[in-house]
Amino acid sequence: MTSAQVDQHRDGNEAVRAEGSEGEGYQRGLGARQIQMIAIGGAIGTGLFLGAGKGISKAGPSLILAYAIAGFVIFFIMRALGELLMYRPVSGSFSEYAREFIGPFAGFVTGWTYWLFWVVTGITEVTAAAAYMTYWFDIPQWVSALIFTIILYGANLISVKLFGELEFWFSMVKVTAIIGMILICAGILTIGFSDAGETASVSHLWSDGGFFPHGIGNTLMTLQMVMFAFLAVELVGVTAGESKDPKTVLPKAINTVPWRIAVFYVGALIMILSVVPWTHFQPGVSPFVAAFEKMGLAAGAGIVNFVVLTAALSSCNSGMYSTGRMLRDLALNSQGPKLFTKLTSNGLPLVGTTFSAALMLVGVWINYQWPGKAFDYVVSFATISGMWAWIVILLCQIRYRAKADRGELPRSDFRAPGAPFTSWFALAFIGMVIVMMGIDKDARVSLYCAPLWGLVLAVAYLVLKRRNPEAAAFRKR
Repeated sequence: MTSAQVDQHRDGNEAVRAEGSEGEGYQRGLGARQIQMIAIGGAIGTGLFLGAGKGISKAGPSLILAYAIAGFVIFFIMRALGELLMYRPVSGSFSEYAREFIGPFAGFVTGWTYWLFWVVTGITEVTAAAAYMTYWFDIPQWVSALIFTIILYGANLISVKLFGELEFWFSMVKVTAIIGMILICAGILTIGFSDAGETASVSHLWSDGGFFPHGIGNTLMTLQMVMFAFLAVELVGVTAGESKDPKTVLPKAINTVPWRIAVFYVGALIMILSVVPWTHFQPGVSPFVAAFEKMGLAAGAGIVNFVVLTAALSSCNSGMYSTGRMLRDLALNSQGPKLFTKLTSNGLPLVGTTFSAALMLVGVWINYQWPGKAFDYVVSFATISGMWAWIVILLCQIRYRAKADRGELPRSDFRAPGAPFTSWFALAFIGMVIVMMGIDKDARVSLYCAPLWGLVLAVAYLVLKRRNPEAAAFRKR
């Protein structure tokens, strides 16, 4: 590519940046405040509030190290995504980049896989939210699930700003809960108040069997649970086409990843495990609930139940948002039904969101009628499908960087530090986590589902390509 061609490409790319969502039909309704909280909330979910109990019982205090290491990898993934977003901020970014840098089939697989990930996640989270409601109210779970789904569906069809506002307050609840826990624990350690004051000490991090009480091997096995806790952190990439100022807002949101993980995961666990010895935690019991009980705070269980309810609704809300955008992106590229391209007067993907919400309701009903192994197998697929998006992001960034360094594409304004080496390292780390999943009999089922889904997509793509050759063509938007 000549220098004139590169300049022309750069001018065209700047036009895409300036036009952004208007070129796709969307409206820029997400401000800096909302994007920041969406980015924060994406890294905080039930994996921390509930799932950390299993990790603590399995690895002890060394779970802190597992979260720290995984956090570095997540930062590399997010910086790789940030480089791509600044090159071309579009809605449905993962599948769009996959088409450009890997191929149309990769975009097809990524779009439909990420869509399924959020549909399945939405089903599980709205079902969980309904279960959490029974803590206070004696009502059938399906009633709560139906009400929550309708409310979130309606909010997502009113305006993208309302979606962002809901996510802002959902994330605010989670952030406030964690910061409150950290401050309470800090007060116990320094002042010594509450029932845990006499025994609280940072020495709990190494005195009860050492920092690795069950060996380094068990700590490595927890990495899969740790990585799963970070699923959805990449959601900020889907908002690119509807951010008011993506070139300024998105880099700031991505650069907050290290301190978010340092405070909300590493910091919170250090404080909790200093106040309550790790031997007091059990699988299936929230470490926050256990810590509140040890402190003698009777309202602790209710507080955590409210926070976890918020986390579940936040995840379902994100699912409503992302599924409609992914389906529309597929349809615009002739890889999905054309009716998914329709937008409301407010620039919202009506048909795609409605279709996804309907499937979530069907899933809730299936889970209510037949809560057996078949449903568990489908749910387990969410973990591997979520990591597929990370793999695609890293591969696309590696290929984009190579083309940009050769002068074939304009350089991004937000280059990933250490890339492509950090991207290769992140890919190797994800590969190790997948191997761990294969070793762990409880997580192995996720790997069984992936080839079956891949086969379904391969057959569907061949049929689609034969009927519509445009499905195998990449057209930059």
